[in-house]
Amino acid sequence: MVQVVKSNLKIVLGLLVGGLMGLSAPSLRADQPASPLPPLDLTLSRAIEVALKENRDVLASREDVTKSVAQIREAYSLAMPQVDVSSSYVRNLIPTVMYFNNMSIQTTLDNSYSVGASLAQPLWSRKVGIALEIAETYHEFFERGMQATEEATIRNVTKAYYQALLTKKLVDVTREGLTVVTANRNNIKAAYEVGAAAEFDLLRAEVELANTEPAVTSAENNYQISKDALKNLLAIPLEQEVNLQGDLEFADVSTSDVLTANSKATESNIGLVQLRLQESLLTKNVEIERAGYYPSVYLVGSYRWQTQDNTFDIGHYRWQDSFSLGVSLSFTAFDGFRTASKIQQASADQRKIHITRIKAEEGLQLQIQAAANRMIEAKKRINAQAKSLEQAKKALKIAQTRFSSGISIQLELMDAQVALTRTQTMHAQAIYDFLTAKADWEYAVGTIR
Repeated sequence: MVQVVKSNLKIVLGLLVGGLMGLSAPSLRADQPASPLPPLDLTLSRAIEVALKENRDVLASREDVTKSVAQIREAYSLAMPQVDVSSSYVRNLIPTVMYFNNMSIQTTLDNSYSVGASLAQPLWSRKVGIALEIAETYHEFFERGMQATEEATIRNVTKAYYQALLTKKLVDVTREGLTVVTANRNNIKAAYEVGAAAEFDLLRAEVELANTEPAVTSAENNYQISKDALKNLLAIPLEQEVNLQGDLEFADVSTSDVLTANSKATESNIGLVQLRLQESLLTKNVEIERAGYYPSVYLVGSYRWQTQDNTFDIGHYRWQDSFSLGVSLSFTAFDGFRTASKIQQASADQRKIHITRIKAEEGLQLQIQAAANRMIEAKKRINAQAKSLEQAKKALKIAQTRFSSGISIQLELMDAQVALTRTQTMHAQAIYDFLTAKADWEYAVGTIR
């Protein structure tokens, strides 16, 4: 007995010590900084891969597909046998009597028990058949909806990734400009200190440097904002650092590919595919409402096990069972024109979605043409800016040489640097405009994947 008590005391003390350690552990961990998340290297393909797994809209659309699978099972249940089981106990406070030849005969006893089961199996029902077709189409509709969400996510991630690359490029451009301006200020300052440069030139260089530094800070902030927008699409914590791989690179689309994709856009655009499925659903909805005019045939069966007695001596009850099987036909002869009204409503919905689909097809052609025009316009700017970029770089080198040799003034050098920065920015912007227009075009023609 003493050993048992000691053993129990050890257990209690162990639990107390463990609980105290558990209570103190959080305070110890709270003093320690949380380990930072490791940087994530992202290419465009990797960003799309992460988004298709983690993006909230994609995950929600997959739940719709899961729901549609359950709805298919629910629709099939309409064609399965329905079995109901019931039981009851009734206390007959006033017995039921039946009169026969001026004599009253009691037909119920005090206690009545009943256990039964019923069966209803559809043999033919037009509504059930159409409901199964609707469920299958409904499932496909949500699968296409998930595909539409994924394609929209791919487009959004692609454009956000290019936006981040553009702001990254602008950071590099402004930093490069800052390096040139800083070097120019340092050279003028050194010349001023030995009397080889005027104070005006030094002040002008200091002002240019002061104006350039905030531009670098602004570019860096824009780069961080664009990365945070990309993280949001990928469901990545904002505190996790990402390293974007690659640079803005021009990737043209051949004329033959454009013509081929444009000719197939009506069939491949996922939005139009969904509208066609929706139109099919509403057409079937008209049929299922019209099915109200048709009869339904069921196989029906019933089994009952019952007894009555004045006592509660269940062991001595005499039970009687009964079983029936037959065919049931139901038909609504008149419903106050309710079915006709439902058919009219369903038909109106079907015609409305048909008009919507035609309008969407017409609008798609405008979207495709607009995106293609933006690609053409951006490509022209890319070619023009590429030539200007080489000239601007060459002009800056010449200006630096002329200023170092004392042939030109500082204003010429600063103008050359500003021209190069502007040309670099416009060239990067032109590539970005082409790539985002291309992403919109691929989404419209259904080749974004």
